[in-house]
Amino acid sequence: MVQMINKELSLRKDYLQGNTQIKTIYFGGGTPSLLSDSQLDSILNTIHRNYNLAIEELTIETNPDDLSQKKLKSLKRLGFDRLSIGIQSFQEDILKFYNRAHQASESLQAISLAKDAGFSKLSIDLIYGFPNPDHRKWEQDLAIAIAQDPGHISSYCLTIEPKTALGNWADKGKFQPASEDFGAEQFEILQTAMQTSGYIQYEISNFGKEGHFAIHNTNYWRGIPYLGIGPSAHSFDGNERGANISNNNKYIESLKADKLSFEVDHLTPEDLVNEYILTSLRTIWGTDLHYLLQTYQIDLLQDKSYMIQKLNEEKLLEIDYTSLKLTTKGKLLADSIASALFI
Repeated sequence: MVQMINKELSLRKDYLQGNTQIKTIYFGGGTPSLLSDSQLDSILNTIHRNYNLAIEELTIETNPDDLSQKKLKSLKRLGFDRLSIGIQSFQEDILKFYNRAHQASESLQAISLAKDAGFSKLSIDLIYGFPNPDHRKWEQDLAIAIAQDPGHISSYCLTIEPKTALGNWADKGKFQPASEDFGAEQFEILQTAMQTSGYIQYEISNFGKEGHFAIHNTNYWRGIPYLGIGPSAHSFDGNERGANISNNNKYIESLKADKLSFEVDHLTPEDLVNEYILTSLRTIWGTDLHYLLQTYQIDLLQDKSYMIQKLNEEKLLEIDYTSLKLTTKGKLLADSIASALFI
């Protein structure tokens, strides 16, 4: 797999064309921290050989039980300066239900070891919406997370996907998901806890202190082109979007035959506008009305005047002459508000 990832990196070195100065690299999707030092080094060397780099952030996703003192020193030596740690919960019963390999004590130790190793850019992931009888465990998770002072917290609602273990359990009545109202209440608890602790909700699911926002993920939401490498990886060159095949074996076999398993999704100007509205509206910076007018000749204030006024009156959307931004209340309905503004 590593050999084929290196091969794809070489074959696709011209994908971004004029946007070839790479500023961020993110190892994620799966558990890249399981790779050996030599495997990670091999991939980084391939990137250095084939791309014009001006690195501002080098991130790797990790599990708490992977982060030994030795591993952290190796990651630091390889140039990683940001860790995203998949903690999910500090509750032992919930971790066991999620079939996570780590325990809460290992999560706390991983954060401590990472700080000792010199990682000042830390992000921890938490999941809310687990169907407890009340919100006490979620409030405990937030209190513990905030006490660790990671600087960045990403939090996502538990979702039940079809053809997964949870999806099958739900279908068979073995698992009863929490109601939408319960999830919404936990999201509001999250917002309040973050705000009172000095964290800025710079994207719907992401909270960071000043100077701790994730540069790489912010670039996604602001529509900056990116190249994704490996099975299931998505890419965007500014005009077209595409994805690699998800099957590992087929991915490897195609690259052995010097073929890319990349399927392109051709985007119309309307698609590009709607995607921009969907992603930008999720951020603290909002949807830039001047950008839409200059780039696509779309006057959203005029074209969607009735809907924008309605959303403003319902205190879901804030309006000025340069941008549209979701209110705290509006963030609960981000996707439906965005779709109401699609052209």
